[in-house]
Amino acid sequence: METPCGAVPRAKTSLSTRDKLGTLRARVGVIRNRYNLNPGLYCVGSPRDQSPVLVTANYKLSFDSLRQELSTIDAWILVVDTRGINVWCAAGKGTFSDDEIAMQVQKTRLSDIVAHRELILPQFAAPGVASYKLKKKCGFKARFGPIRAVDLLEYLSNGQHADEKMRTVTFTFGERLILTPVEIYLFWKPFLFITLAILVLSGLGPDFYSISTAINRGMFAIGATIVAMLTGALVTPVFLPWIPGRQFWWKGALAGSLTGFGYIILNNALFTTVEAFSLWSWIVAGTSYLAMNFTGATPYTSLSGVKKEMQQGLPVQCGVTFLALLLWLASPFIS
Repeated sequence: METPCGAVPRAKTSLSTRDKLGTLRARVGVIRNRYNLNPGLYCVGSPRDQSPVLVTANYKLSFDSLRQELSTIDAWILVVDTRGINVWCAAGKGTFSDDEIAMQVQKTRLSDIVAHRELILPQFAAPGVASYKLKKKCGFKARFGPIRAVDLLEYLSNGQHADEKMRTVTFTFGERLILTPVEIYLFWKPFLFITLAILVLSGLGPDFYSISTAINRGMFAIGATIVAMLTGALVTPVFLPWIPGRQFWWKGALAGSLTGFGYIILNNALFTTVEAFSLWSWIVAGTSYLAMNFTGATPYTSLSGVKKEMQQGLPVQCGVTFLALLLWLASPFIS
């Protein structure tokens, strides 16, 4: 679209097949750290000098979530360089800030394109942006819109007024479930290392080393690792509200205790009591750690809370892991 400051790219408000495939790849973690677009000014429809200016991050999932909700309005979209990080995380890291927004306002010469001096920011940007500082730096005042892009049209039609529903953070079953694929994907590299270590250590015994024993015993330990991974990265997040306790490492330990017990019962006749207890301990420790890792994906925690939880949970996880390893190595020598 032509403006007094040159051509501005017009974004489609419907996602193409390529966009949807990109979203899927980002959700599972394949391109999670490199799914971004160029910062700058974009538009949807045919905006004029009085049209609203919506600000978002240059993480493409954030941009796509915004533009697909704007099919019936004309608006400007100011994309801030957050280094490919979503709005909330970027605000916490300091890349979605008044400095970055002011720089894009000046770089795009926004004041020559629109007649008003207001920017509508996502509510999740509030930790990183001070409205009075932004106005001082670029002349534009920040107004914090709703949390979810899906509420934008109602927000704009209500005279930029957000009700309690628009301001309330939710973390529903579906919202938790959509975050689990990336947690599982990020574990595949450690899983390969753990699998190799298990196969090497499982062959140790009274005869020094046996490849057949390594495979037979190793398969059970690898199976326990998969159970821990799925319980910590999938089962615990999905059933989060119903698992007793407040801290994630404890919730994971409880969930791992149950799934670990089930794994032992299913394979009870195939290994000794010492092996069974070591595998159960390994599942509990692994599940607890992966569940604690999910704190970075929830609206329940704070930085100080996460630090406190790690100080309490990590020593327990390390201790139980050491016990599991010790018992697993010792079990072939115990008659």
